[in-house]
Amino acid sequence: MKSNESVLDRVIRVVLGIILGLLVAFKVVVGGLAIAIGIVAALAIITGLVGFCALYALLGLSTRKVPLK
Repeated sequence: MKSNESVLDRVIRVVLGIILGLLVAFKVVVGGLAIAIGIVAALAIITGLVGFCALYALLGLSTRKVPLK
């Protein structure tokens, strides 16, 4: 599993995940929408920390400038 996210992409994902997680934690959003946002937040944080996005891989995309070998 090669990294397919740039450093900027990873930082944006983690920050966005934290912000969305805080919206759920502080009950700014509730109900079904909170569950959906919570899942998106978790996925954003995980993919940002790992550096691999399965959707990018399926679509053949990469934001990394220099591919890992």
